[in-house]
Amino acid sequence: MTATAPLQVALAQISPLWLDRDATLEKVTEYVELAGKQSNQLVAFGEGLVPGYPFWPELTDGARFDSAVQKDLFAHYSAQAVDIANGGLQSVCDTAAKHSIAVYLGCIERAADRGGQSLYASLVYVDPEGQIASVHRKLCPTYEERLVWSAGDGHGLRVHDLRGFRVGGLNCWENWMPLPRAALYAQGENVHVAVWPGSRRNTSDITRFIARESRSWVISVSALMHADWINDSVPHHARIKRTATGWLANGGSCIASPDGQWLIEPQMETEGLICAQLDLDTVRRERQNFDPAGHYSRPDVTRLVVDRSRQTTVDFKDGD
Repeated sequence: MTATAPLQVALAQISPLWLDRDATLEKVTEYVELAGKQSNQLVAFGEGLVPGYPFWPELTDGARFDSAVQKDLFAHYSAQAVDIANGGLQSVCDTAAKHSIAVYLGCIERAADRGGQSLYASLVYVDPEGQIASVHRKLCPTYEERLVWSAGDGHGLRVHDLRGFRVGGLNCWENWMPLPRAALYAQGENVHVAVWPGSRRNTSDITRFIARESRSWVISVSALMHADWINDSVPHHARIKRTATGWLANGGSCIASPDGQWLIEPQMETEGLICAQLDLDTVRRERQNFDPAGHYSRPDVTRLVVDRSRQTTVDFKDGD
């Protein structure tokens, strides 16, 4: 049997040009290019990186109903979101194809198939040929995120073949949801990509936990954001800056091995690529005594049913 070659991965711990889609996409494309030139085969970015995470609800009385401030901010955010269906990530796809590198990118999707205005925190997988292979809309936005993002569906709960590995991913606190994790394990996932807006408090426990549970490599990728980087083009920027101080997202990107130990401990407050090699033999060794979807499962007792249809509000049936 021919051994599977190691997978070279890069974690792009970077900041957005906050709430500026085009400028942030340009930066993402530059980092895909850089990762490709460094011979990486997969590069991953944080949650909602394009055009940025919605920090403002907790800073601007975001739960107030029918607030003009919140409407202004949402309208701006919606205008800066990504229309994936109409080629909004084409520059990323082209660069991925140029360097034969796969990409996991967190972005805010303005979903054409749901009316074109509601927003979803989507994790997009671009394959090494530059094709979008899956778009996973976050199943359950967390806490104040529900004031901005809509609930997704199971359509993107998929894993992908990549140079002999099987890669999958989830957004932020979805990684704490046992059943979506199980859905990926059952598809043979052995490299799990967890994307976050950024902070060690999110990544320090769950990264190693998932690795130990799944006996897989786990990559946690976080973004960076500092209060000083809030652009004056953002509506109500002065109000946001009055209550925003210091780091809003300070990183925490890291990699855990299939035995639950750190390969790379959480990296803080530093922008750049974090690179590593992952081997499949370590997965095989750890699966010897525990394989959650294989010999250590009991499908005769417990099984999971997953609806991977893309949800829609209407089903048209047109005549000839």
